[in-house]
Amino acid sequence: MEKIYDLIIIGAGPAGLSAALYAGRAQMDVLVIEKAEAGGQITSTSEVVNYPGIEEISGVELGHKMKKQASSFGAQFTKAEVLDMDLTGDIKKLITDAGEFKSLSIIIATGANPRKLGFLGEKEFTGRGVAYCATCDGEFFTGLEVFVIGAGYAAAEEAIFLTKFAKKVTIIAREPDFTCAKSIAEKVLKNPKIEVHFNSEILEATGEEKLERAKFRNNVTKTIWEFKPEKNESFGIFVFIGYEPQSKIFKDKVQMDKYGYIMTNEDLETNVKDVYAVGDIRPKKLRQVVTAVADGALASTVLEKIIEEKRERLGLKVHKIHEEKSKEEEVKENINSQKFLSEDLRSQLREIFKKFVSPVKLVAILDEYKELSGDIKNLLLELDELSEKITVSLYKKGENISLEKNIDAQDYPTIAILDSNDNYRGVKFTGLPSGHELNSFILAMYNIAGPGQAISEELLKEIETIDKPIKLKIAVSLSCSLCPEVVVGAQRIATLNKNVQAEMVEIFAFPGIREQYKIMSVPAIIINDKEISFGKKSMDEIIKLIKKNV
Repeated sequence: MEKIYDLIIIGAGPAGLSAALYAGRAQMDVLVIEKAEAGGQITSTSEVVNYPGIEEISGVELGHKMKKQASSFGAQFTKAEVLDMDLTGDIKKLITDAGEFKSLSIIIATGANPRKLGFLGEKEFTGRGVAYCATCDGEFFTGLEVFVIGAGYAAAEEAIFLTKFAKKVTIIAREPDFTCAKSIAEKVLKNPKIEVHFNSEILEATGEEKLERAKFRNNVTKTIWEFKPEKNESFGIFVFIGYEPQSKIFKDKVQMDKYGYIMTNEDLETNVKDVYAVGDIRPKKLRQVVTAVADGALASTVLEKIIEEKRERLGLKVHKIHEEKSKEEEVKENINSQKFLSEDLRSQLREIFKKFVSPVKLVAILDEYKELSGDIKNLLLELDELSEKITVSLYKKGENISLEKNIDAQDYPTIAILDSNDNYRGVKFTGLPSGHELNSFILAMYNIAGPGQAISEELLKEIETIDKPIKLKIAVSLSCSLCPEVVVGAQRIATLNKNVQAEMVEIFAFPGIREQYKIMSVPAIIINDKEISFGKKSMDEIIKLIKKNV
């Protein structure tokens, strides 16, 4: 019988994860669909200090804990992108790049992305000085000056975070005062490394290959002033002026306001029966983690009784999803902490590796003069222990010249993935694939071993038409939550077309590449060692970028 979920949640930010937790706890059969990393916008926040009961935690860790907790109550997760949907009728249908899913109800939790300001030079210098994520890109501006545009909570918080790297942070705010909590504002004003200009705005940013000048205006005095760094240095401009709802896919499916936010009633139901919207995707006065998780909890609680009655009315079997873990199991999950991979993660990976159709070989070319090589060796040997379908071969730089030539190794240490016939499939990881990029690494193995991530026929045909050699280097930082989607997309294309190579490069481990291409933001895609493109991109957008440069 075809699978019909009680609830499908689109998006795995705090609102979606909270909804998954409450739905799982209510014995609902729930699936969470997320195209990127779980945690949403919170993963780009360096520290969360205003969540009740938690004095301080990183956004990445909070997102991880939320997902783990939802999973412990039976919530299932799949990485996919929703392409289309039919929300009419009792059974809702979602068309994704991983196949079709059906459910009795839907919760939309796709959130919002940083809004662009539109000043002169913003587009041209995005990735070369203009940025939108302090956690992802702050380290690029170590010892340099940076400007933060905005007056809200995000601008204030990220300005404080950027003082860890920048020698000076200047806030440019159109408003006459901060619009965030007074406690945060006072913390900013007392920081000796932060200068604040209220009633001001940025007019333009200019330069050659990097930012060299910026013009600002005081809107009260009408004074225009220019900033130019000393000693021919560059500088950074971080924009934090709010968010744009990620709701385009739902146009004409549910009711929205003029800004693209999805309208709901007090129970968070949209104008479509059994379709709900939670978190930053709907209009609200306060956009914080605490309000997002409240939305998720409310929507799932309302749906609990509705779904029970709906299953009974439609004559569908009621599932028992969750079984409590024993204390002994919880303790067992926390042992072996000395390993590179936690016991919990090792258990998850064993289950993934069981799905491999064919073996894969991980070959690493190590540089004995780089500390990173030791970490890579330890990671690969631990993976080798987890499955008979994974074999590992380690070589010193220069020890196996033919292999280095075959995988087109240029920087070391590097890891290439070979298939069961020892064929190189165009996928490399130069640097340590840890942090957010560990998922990319596992998915690359899965895609080469098979069955691989599902892909639409339309995308597959587009990939197959690439008939000239394309070499992609995806520059990432391990703290970047936006990077894995680009790495996974590019490498999936490589596994499906022998003309394409896709290499992840951990940019802070290879400063020469960073300097060569003047990279000051991630993710960055370098095409055939010449052209460069910045920012998060879907697989479809990567294909268009490739064809533009063929």
